[in-house]
Amino acid sequence: MSRVGNAVTERSVRWGILATGGIAATFTADLVDLPDAEVVAVASRTRAGAEAFAERFGIPRAYGDWDALARDEDVDVVYVATPHSAHRAAAGLCLRAGRNVLCEKPFTLNVREAAELVALARENGRFLMEAMWMYCNPMVRRLKALVDDGAIGEVRTVQADFGLAAEVPPSHRLRDPAQGGGALLDLGVYPVSFAQLLLGEPSGVTARAVLSEEGVDLQTGALLSWENGALASVHCSIVGGTATSASITGSRGRIDVPDGFFFPDRFVLHRDGRDPEEFTADPADGPRASYRHQAREVMRALRAGETESPLVPLDGTLAVMRTLDAVRDRIGVRYPGESGATGEGAPALEVTPA
Repeated sequence: MSRVGNAVTERSVRWGILATGGIAATFTADLVDLPDAEVVAVASRTRAGAEAFAERFGIPRAYGDWDALARDEDVDVVYVATPHSAHRAAAGLCLRAGRNVLCEKPFTLNVREAAELVALARENGRFLMEAMWMYCNPMVRRLKALVDDGAIGEVRTVQADFGLAAEVPPSHRLRDPAQGGGALLDLGVYPVSFAQLLLGEPSGVTARAVLSEEGVDLQTGALLSWENGALASVHCSIVGGTATSASITGSRGRIDVPDGFFFPDRFVLHRDGRDPEEFTADPADGPRASYRHQAREVMRALRAGETESPLVPLDGTLAVMRTLDAVRDRIGVRYPGESGATGEGAPALEVTPA
């Protein structure tokens, strides 16, 4: 594991929050409840927005621009909570200024942007992690451990879905191509990441989608395949609510996650020839939608001097972005400035070693 030069000691980890939307508020609410975390600064595109957020959560410093937060030497790590179309710019700004970064998912619009951020972090020796909180969830980690230990034999199929009925105008980020709109990047990243957590990067991708008048996907279905014969069927939608369920079938059994597969309360293990076993979440893990587990993992890694998390490795993030690019290529979704699904038209980020 690579090491970060400015490892945090046993004191509280000092967080900066970049952006002030709903996801930023949810994460910050969990952060302020952690005794070893301290939220010391927040930035928004407007000072009024930052000050309102700071007052809400008792944050001492509020900035009306991103650069001021990135240059704040008292901040150990910045949580980037902008819409994903701005992740590349926001995270890149922080990394170049020497900050460690937890960046919301999807990590970027495409794999080229993702690779540039990873290169920037590695060149500067800074911690970087995608906020794929599902990977840090204790129940998901337990499920993966069972699969890795052969509880259901060799994995043959994975099925997962995530859909919601979003009645939003074309200008909303979910439907706006300029903001990376569509079901795939906003919701589909979860079932794709779930499949790749268990099977790794697929060797084949096929997909179909229903596109909006604006050119983003309203719903997408994809079939992922692996050289060993495994298959994954994943579905996402912004025009209808789904069960958000998942199922993993192996050569000797099956695991069913009835709902909320990315933050499950329970799952059921079916082993051939044995009674089903139900696994339930520990009440001590907190509320169902808690983001505390990923915050704890970031702080653990920083204190250990690590530049990435073994739970959410950067190479895994890049692999998921390659799959999302492949799906977009199959369904014909392009975002402004891209000459292809991998974003060849995007200008390169400047990488300056610290």
